[in-house]
Amino acid sequence: MRLSLNQRIAVLLHGELRGTHGKTGLSILRYSEAPVVAAIDRECAGKSLLELTGIKRDVPIVSSVAEALKHQPQVLVIGIAPKGGALPDDYWHEIKDALSAGMSVVNGLHTPLASIPELKALLKPGQLIWDVRKEPPNLEVASGLARTLPCRRVLTVGTDMAVGKMSTSLELHWASRLRGWRSKFLATGQTGLMLEGDGVALDAVRVDFAVGAVEQMVMRYGKNYDILHIEGQGSLLHPGSTATLPLIRGSQPTQMILVHRAGQTEVVNNVTIPPLEEVVRLYETVASAGGAFPRAPVVGIALNTAHLDESSAKEAIAKTEAETGLPCTDPVRFDVGKLLDAVMRS
Repeated sequence: MRLSLNQRIAVLLHGELRGTHGKTGLSILRYSEAPVVAAIDRECAGKSLLELTGIKRDVPIVSSVAEALKHQPQVLVIGIAPKGGALPDDYWHEIKDALSAGMSVVNGLHTPLASIPELKALLKPGQLIWDVRKEPPNLEVASGLARTLPCRRVLTVGTDMAVGKMSTSLELHWASRLRGWRSKFLATGQTGLMLEGDGVALDAVRVDFAVGAVEQMVMRYGKNYDILHIEGQGSLLHPGSTATLPLIRGSQPTQMILVHRAGQTEVVNNVTIPPLEEVVRLYETVASAGGAFPRAPVVGIALNTAHLDESSAKEAIAKTEAETGLPCTDPVRFDVGKLLDAVMRS
């Protein structure tokens, strides 16, 4: 399942258009090919989406689902990704209003909604609630099979959570297709699944089967494409992250792109981000496991400069290239071609 290209979408983002937990909604606004007719955020209602976010899309910002209805949305996407994936209390009445108005609901949070009797009672024929975070069926323990595939397997890895791994993978995927490569974006989180329609919500998978879920996905597509762009999750540096190692083992990457937010020096609880060249070595060492698996080089740095002006962003990119010796760019703000060239050279 995916967001239909024929359905009009409203994105629920109360307090997060300028917050830190709105990456799902912001990614839908930036990347969805479906028509987005309203962004719902009571704190930013009436303001310009372009001025607030830099997203070049003409979408009105409204204060409620009730106000969004004048734009005739058919689907409400819950656009937040807070810690723990729980639904905020003040979102319940908005979801009920959407269902009562005949809209379907797309839910990427850990809180399942489709089985709640009060919400089910509001559904009419043709409506549905899609809980995206579900474990795929028929999973098995992994065996490292992905290393036998002939295709390139490019995994984005990060210095922290929510730094732009999905955006980097999507930009690389689209650039690959423009160059005539048979390319596939493999979603591993709720937002990617909404956009792409297939993949695996990795944080919904039991830990024993996490690597197997990734391997199963990669094996399903690897023989039919020249290059797979695998959406990264979490970070080896984050004490609360469990998804990065299963992605590395399951995909057996041929190349990695390191994603970092310019100027960030800590993760959480005073966990320091080492120099990027040390982080590069860390990921390469873990990927190869001392030679047990094939070498997977970090071939470039994707630098998130969304918080910087253009001049400062270019300075940060140049400094990162000088420090790491690797090609660097902000793939959303500038041309991603430099990173794709590095992938194709290796």
